[in-house]
Amino acid sequence: MAAETLQDLFEDQIKDLFNAENQLVKALQKMTKAASDESLAQAFEDHLGQTREHAERLKQVAEIVGFKPTGKKCAAMEGLVEEGTEVMAEFEEGPILDVGLVAAAQRVEHYEIAGYGNAVVIAQALKLDKKAIDLLRSTLNDEEKADKLLTAVCQKSIFPAALAMDAGEEMEDEEDADTSRAER
Repeated sequence: MAAETLQDLFEDQIKDLFNAENQLVKALQKMTKAASDESLAQAFEDHLGQTREHAERLKQVAEIVGFKPTGKKCAAMEGLVEEGTEVMAEFEEGPILDVGLVAAAQRVEHYEIAGYGNAVVIAQALKLDKKAIDLLRSTLNDEEKADKLLTAVCQKSIFPAALAMDAGEEMEDEEDADTSRAER
């Protein structure tokens, strides 16, 4: 039987988010290990703990509303995690990889912000238990803060290191060109 009600849609959204959070737990463990910037690794480690808490909150929401949050695979998160995996495979450890990890992580955060934002609005429309709405809103706030933190970490330490690395490579290229001209 096809889902037909707003309640059905809400439950589907919670199941999707629950699977997304569980996929993200595994991905954040890998991203934490791949990050070379200490503040980025710490941000990933902190968000890993929050992500576990988010999954628990979704269980609580499902329990309050009266369903199980399992049984759905989040294809979007699967794709976002794959993009992060590709970044880790394509770039060597260092500031450039860290910038790529931030970009991948922020794509995830934006997906989650949209998902939790919609879940809150649907829960309000359905006039669900205030506790369920508050749990969803708390997670939405966490995701927004994580997004802002990633931007701050990138601007404070990762971009300067990546730009310095690029400048160093440009100087090496110029030195190689000077050496080639001198050898002629």
